[in-house]
Amino acid sequence: MHDIRAIRENPAAFDAALTRRPGVAAMSAQILALDEARRAKIAAAEAAQAEQNKAAKEVGAAKASGNEAEFERLRALVGEKKAQVAAMQTEAKALDAQLTDLLMAIPNLPYDDTPEGADEADNVEIHRWGTPPTLDFAPKEHYEITGVLPGMDFETAAKLSGARFVVLSGAVARIHRALAQFMLDTHIDQNGLTETWTPVLVRDEMMLGTGQLPKFGEDSYRTTNGWWLVPTAEVTLTNIVNGMTVDEDYLPRRYVAHTQCFRSEAGSAGRDTAGMLRQHQFEKVEMVSITHPDHSRAELDRMTGCATGILEALNLPYRTVALCTGDMGFGARRTHDIEVWLPGQNTYREISSVSVCGDFQARRMNARFKPAEGGKPQFVHTLNGSGLAVGRCLIAVLENGQQADGSVIMPEAIRPYLGGKTRLGADGTLS
Repeated sequence: MHDIRAIRENPAAFDAALTRRPGVAAMSAQILALDEARRAKIAAAEAAQAEQNKAAKEVGAAKASGNEAEFERLRALVGEKKAQVAAMQTEAKALDAQLTDLLMAIPNLPYDDTPEGADEADNVEIHRWGTPPTLDFAPKEHYEITGVLPGMDFETAAKLSGARFVVLSGAVARIHRALAQFMLDTHIDQNGLTETWTPVLVRDEMMLGTGQLPKFGEDSYRTTNGWWLVPTAEVTLTNIVNGMTVDEDYLPRRYVAHTQCFRSEAGSAGRDTAGMLRQHQFEKVEMVSITHPDHSRAELDRMTGCATGILEALNLPYRTVALCTGDMGFGARRTHDIEVWLPGQNTYREISSVSVCGDFQARRMNARFKPAEGGKPQFVHTLNGSGLAVGRCLIAVLENGQQADGSVIMPEAIRPYLGGKTRLGADGTLS
């Protein structure tokens, strides 16, 4: 959601920032024309209302003076103006709804330091950590590793639910759970995030607040009674401040939640159909920060460090890239994607995406704070990021720890969560 006053004050700057996104045209002229029509209709309704009020006051005087002709004229005028006011208010309301719908459908403006580009080929690597393991055998993808096979069942999942689901069991399910627990404990104990448990079913307003609606409804699942299954806990965690005006010392608020997530994966037909990489149902440990506007850019770097710290603790090689304007999400001003090394694919794949949204979501949610020094309430800034995607982290642990005999060495960081076990054996058991 964009600030109409900022567009009025500097339409050229708005268009310049917006058109940095490939394929997005300048829109200030269209926005301002609609805004001008809306404001003109509101002004006309207010003028007619004033005439109605004036005539209403004069009706009584005409009646008292016995001037029936004037009384009837004024009474008719009051009725006429009342009808005009109602009609113009209805038209103004319709124009306001059109303007709101238009502003809601326009993507966020990239920061100046967001790289410009058409697609993922133009993303810019800004950091790299760790060295991909040198294996003396041909590495396998996670679902091909001998020790993983007993605990990762796609056939049964397909029977239960269809494609892009999995049933985890035994040791693999335990490793998956251990990773989520390790992430939560790290974010709570070391990174200072507040553990939060939230619903996975939300109302339309919550999806609107974080930008999944109205434009991207096809990417999510909706129940028959109108709830949406969350595509990420970003929706619930960010909307905690929906409709609130908080004191400045309430900020920052830093949340973390481990939830099930649900995505239809619309538009991804044929992509990553093998294995667990792209599923309709998956788990994520999500981070959300609500901050003062002056601190949100620094918060992006802090949150990126929280996510990469998990990978470093697990000794998983990764790289961080700044997404270009053509690859960045609808609601973001700048995004850092963290990509973990997967030996089975011989490439880096996304495991976290950390974004700063500025006041874009806050305007949709009407989430504000009262400055400590006084003055008008201001919109908060919001950020979100995976800390991490649990299933993709499981993939990375399995592929990077795989051995020639089909076993997998477990990272030291999660061994306490596995009862001290250090290896997933080729027979599918932990030892």
